[in-house]
Amino acid sequence: MTVPTDDAPPVPLEAMGRDSLGRDAAPWLAPARLAIGLLQGLGLFWLHRASDGVATWPATQPLLFGPLLLVFGFLPVMVLAGVGRLRLTTLVIWTIVAAVALVLLGLHDIARQSAETLQGPPFLSPPVILFSAAALFIAHHLVAPADMERRRIAGYPAYFDTATKSLVQLALSIGFTGAFWALLHLGAALFRIIGLDFLEDLLRKDWFYIPATFVVFAVAVHLTDVRDGLIRGVRTVGLMLLSWLLLVMTVLVAGFVAALPFTGLQGLWETGSATALVLSAAAALIILINAAYQDGRPDNRPPAVLRIAVRVAAVLITPLVVIAFWGLALRVGQYGLTPDRIIAAACAVVGAAFAVGYGWAALSPFWRKGEWMRPLERATIWTGVLALALILALFSPLLDPARLSVTDQVARLQRGAVTPDRFDYHFLRFESGKAGQAALARLTRSGNADIAARARTARSATDRYDAAALRPRPPQLIEMSPAGSALPADFLTSIEGQALRGCDAAGDCVAALQDVNRDGTPEVLLARAHGVQVFARVDPTRWTVVGSFDPAVCQGRESADLREAFRAGRSAPVSSVWPDLVFGTDSRARFTPDPATCGRAPVSGWLDRFGARGPAAAAPGD
Repeated sequence: MTVPTDDAPPVPLEAMGRDSLGRDAAPWLAPARLAIGLLQGLGLFWLHRASDGVATWPATQPLLFGPLLLVFGFLPVMVLAGVGRLRLTTLVIWTIVAAVALVLLGLHDIARQSAETLQGPPFLSPPVILFSAAALFIAHHLVAPADMERRRIAGYPAYFDTATKSLVQLALSIGFTGAFWALLHLGAALFRIIGLDFLEDLLRKDWFYIPATFVVFAVAVHLTDVRDGLIRGVRTVGLMLLSWLLLVMTVLVAGFVAALPFTGLQGLWETGSATALVLSAAAALIILINAAYQDGRPDNRPPAVLRIAVRVAAVLITPLVVIAFWGLALRVGQYGLTPDRIIAAACAVVGAAFAVGYGWAALSPFWRKGEWMRPLERATIWTGVLALALILALFSPLLDPARLSVTDQVARLQRGAVTPDRFDYHFLRFESGKAGQAALARLTRSGNADIAARARTARSATDRYDAAALRPRPPQLIEMSPAGSALPADFLTSIEGQALRGCDAAGDCVAALQDVNRDGTPEVLLARAHGVQVFARVDPTRWTVVGSFDPAVCQGRESADLREAFRAGRSAPVSSVWPDLVFGTDSRARFTPDPATCGRAPVSGWLDRFGARGPAAAAPGD
């Protein structure tokens, strides 16, 4: 038996899991979904237990653990969404294809990483986890509607209906699972107040809470699936609210674009995240346009004011995407390719496809007849295919961002676009996997002695978190006082780069050489606006931070910029007015003036009276 629709081929009721009266057509659906949730929970519990504390198999095998995590984490959710809706043959084939794709994505992500980044589970990089989920969602909602309509490319209403129902169902299922755990914890608290701790203890057991979470999630999926009217009702309300937000977003973006000729783009570039900002705005417009357009049926057409907003918003996507490409081009021209910029470029390409398709849909009625925004449908479908292809290419050897970035960065170094002392050796050593380490090994054999020496230093680094020293600041960024003096030759290359954080531009830091502790060897004093770091030589080849001077801020007074005092040469070590206090033999306390009295002279005789019974006073300089 089938349910006909106005403009789509009949869809088998069995494929939807329901009969003509809305009852479950397949009594095995509920046990099947519970079994899927239980298998997912047990699989993730197994991986959690293997990686908890001392790692055991398979957590000792990254090439096995990573793909298993992707498969257990995402594949069951896709199967839950497909069981009862797809034909069994289609579901089996699609499950196998999706599993193989997830395994290959995980294998590539782990195989490209170096040993330093594979120090412990989950081994996978965050982008591959995020984009694997996105790719699986897009692919499933290309397959499911086509299978239900028995066509290679389904009608747009089927794509829209399937994808939006899945999103609502996912949100409700997550909410149901969260409410379940909130109630269990409330029950545990009630039992605890009468002296029964068994439920609270049970909730702490990983063998219980991990499988239970995914079983409850599967229950929620089934309950929301057999109450199709609930999903449609929630979706209708959500789409209505989002469609009216389109008015707000359209006005904001239109105002932003209109103001650009008068304000320029400099303020946007100075944010350091211009591309992400404008792409986020474009994504918001795309989502809200679809919320207003819905499935394109005439009976779902929004009011006239929203139809105008949809047209304007569709056109506004183009300037946002152009700005995104412009910002990316400027950053790549200045600093070269990085994995983040390559991924951002792929997102901008997807945005450009939406801009072209939606812009055409908005403007096409002016020169040809057609229904309102109808070309939007085909643009949405094929841009989804493009996004899926780009994700698979980016997280495979085809367009591996790390490999492309390493190639570009090394080429910039070799052609002189970046000097050896400004090149990011830390990126090659610790952040670009095996491709970066192979490039670093080649640089150690460079004909440029400076590059080769720095590359050898980078290769010998063992701690990625201390490797900021591989990014030395050139001396010209640190202003010297008096003018004409210079830092010790080995200072910048021997200290940890973290110690120079904040000295990124000329004038940020002012340095002076002074023998603060009167040991005959000058220390380096590095002044920022409101504090001074003291660096001392701890051995013939190494400098390190030994302490800092933090001036007391008196109540009612504005804190002075210490760099001005350094520039004027008004800094010198003096004996402290208030000595330290020594407690026993291993504890010393420094005097900190109260903000309300820090400018007053010390009270005569106070230390003598206190010292008669209290801690011993240390002499100044002890």
